[in-house]
Formats: sequence, C-alpha cells, structure tokens
Amino acid sequence: MSASNDYVIQVADSPLQVNADAWDALLLTQSHPTPFMRHAFLSALHTTGCATADTGWTPKFFLLERHGNLQAACAIYIKSHSQGEFVFDWGWARAYNQHGLKYHPKAVCAVPFIPVPGSRLMARTPEDRLALVQTLLNWCAQQRLTGLHTLFASDEDVTALTQAGMLLRHTIQFHWSNTEPGYTSFDAFLTSLSQDKRKKIRQERRKVAEAGVTFRVMEGAAITPNDWDFFYRCYERTYFEHGNPPYFNRAFFGRMAADMPEDWVLFIAEQNGQPIAASLLAINASNIRARGLDLEFRPKDIEHVAYGRYWGALERVDCLHFEACYYQPLAWCIEHGYQRFEGGAQGEHKLARALLPVTTTSAHWLAHPQFFAAVDDFLTQEREGIGQYVNELERHSPFKALPQS
Repeated sequence: MSASNDYVIQVADSPLQVNADAWDALLLTQSHPTPFMRHAFLSALHTTGCATADTGWTPKFFLLERHGNLQAACAIYIKSHSQGEFVFDWGWARAYNQHGLKYHPKAVCAVPFIPVPGSRLMARTPEDRLALVQTLLNWCAQQRLTGLHTLFASDEDVTALTQAGMLLRHTIQFHWSNTEPGYTSFDAFLTSLSQDKRKKIRQERRKVAEAGVTFRVMEGAAITPNDWDFFYRCYERTYFEHGNPPYFNRAFFGRMAADMPEDWVLFIAEQNGQPIAASLLAINASNIRARGLDLEFRPKDIEHVAYGRYWGALERVDCLHFEACYYQPLAWCIEHGYQRFEGGAQGEHKLARALLPVTTTSAHWLAHPQFFAAVDDFLTQEREGIGQYVNELERHSPFKALPQS
C-alpha cells in the first residue's frame, strides 16, 4: 500500500483480495462495461486455475482510493508469454530476442482470453483514469517489466493512455448491429441484404435443416449441468483439433453457471434426437439488471450486447458452423431486442453474414527507448494499412446499396 497525490494505492495479488461490491459498482459507472470485467468472472479465472501464475498470467489488481472510496481500478497480468491476448506481438518478441534481449515478462491490462472491447481502466473521473495509467507505468518501470499493453480499450481509456504517451494499435473485428427501430424478424433482417448474400444465407440454412438438424436454446439457469457438460465436450474438441489445450477448464464454466448464470445463452444442435454440436453466447444481462436496480440509471442506459464466444461439434454437417455461431445467435438477438452482436476477433467470412468491420484499439508502452521508437514507426505504418483494409472491406458491404439522392 502506498499514497500518491492523496490517493491510497493498493496492489492486490488476487481478485479475492478485492471488494466485489465496490469493484462491480465502479464498473457500472463506466461507459462500456462488459460481463467479462465483473468481479465474479475475473475471480472464476483465478480460482479455477485458468489465469494464474502457473499458466503465465500473474494477476495484479490496482486500486486507487480516496477517503475510503474506490476512485479507480484495473486488472493487469504479468505475462511470461503472449498467448491468449489476440493482439499479436510475436514479431516484437522475435526482434527483442534477435538483439539478445528478453521480451518477457511484460504487463497486460486485459481480460485473459477475451478479445472484447470495453472499459479496462475503471475510474470516476478522467483525472482518476489518468492517475491510474501513470500509476501502472510507474509500477511497471519499478518492477523492470519490458512493457505495458492495454488491450481492447474503451474510448475513455484510449484518451488517458494517449495522454500518458502510450502508442496506439488498431485491429479489426466484425460486429452486427440491430439498427433502430430493430428488425422484426430474421426474414426482415435478410431483406436488408443484397440479393446474393440473402440467397447464400438461405442456402446455408437450408442445408442444415435438410440434414435434420434442429436447435435447443437454453438461457441462464435453464442451462443444466448436463448441458454444460456437453458444451464443454464440444468446446474442448475444437481446441484439440487445432492442436492446443483449451483456455478454460470445466470448473470455470461451473463457476459461470453458479455465479453469472444470466449472462449465458447456449445453443445445442441435435440430429436424430442426439446432440451433435453446441455454441455459447455471452450477454451483458447482469450489468443491465444491476444498473436497472440503481436509481441513477435506467436499464436502457446500457446497450444490450451479445458476444459470440465458443463452439464445437462432434459430427460434421455442411454449414453447421454458420448456423450455430451466426444465424441462431442473430435470430435470438432479434427476438430479444439485442442491439449488437460481436463476432470476436478476425474472420473476413463474417462480412458475408452481415457482421461489419469495426476498429478496436490497444495501447502500448515499451521500456526500451530504441524499441519504443521502432514500434512507434511500425504502428504508424500499420494504422495506415488498417485504414486501407477497412475501406476495402466497406466496399464489399453485404447490405443493399442505398439509392442515390
């Protein structure tokens, strides 16, 4: 514990040392809260062994208090590798190694394994947020870490990170929007697409239906332990098929079922009465509910967002992935009035399914002055390339062209 500029600064080694109510209350005041920044989610990562020192994610929770009130907070992780981040810096690490330098350990301000943009630096005021960033940078320098990397930050975060002199990096994701006043049905959504895209989606859905595949949709507490078990079999297989162990273990999803059940929707595909595939959708229901209980907020003050997360299949069916991961979730979002569906990192194939390119931002500080300057030059060129890439993607919009005025 230390004091700086009348803040009392605490650095906790575990989320279990952080007051859950104070953390979640601060989260709800942010512009872009996500369920992945809730105390229960971060705690589950820790207690189930998914994100700990043993897996290369050593947690540090920074708390800035004034007069006993939590003014700013964030979670960072000391990393011994660059896996599970989705903002790839393998080239930077190779450059360090080629010059006889170690790139790790580094500090990452992020939610482990979750490439969802949102508030990372929780703060009451812009001044508190900037103080939090400066605290992080000072601490990282004192600990002789090679750098600080804040991933998938909110606009408010980016402002503070830029003021602190950090370098910005852009990446592309694909998000779907349920534009006002909202689609009345999946068919109504299809009518907004160009003829070729509309035809392609209908063909893909028809293939799945003609294969005799149907879906069960479970929400929240209605997802049974057997359903979670089956989902995990599918999820685990997807990772093993790609030659990697899964980031999450079964115990983690058990904590989600117990501590954050309302934030999950499960789609199970069945064929001949047997489950063959599953996809899991995260939603921000708990944040919406919590804000609705606070008289300072109304439920509509927070956007209804769904996050396409995980899937797996035990049987091969043509186009099943598209149905399970896009069309079923989009239909659910339309039915429940959700305004946005985030399809996750990468994947140009999502554009044809009406998920449009969105630029996300991360910020980076490197302790080595020469490498800081070299990365600055690299990111300047990369941002120009990203801008050109987005322009090219936008020229291939799946939606009908607007009539010329």
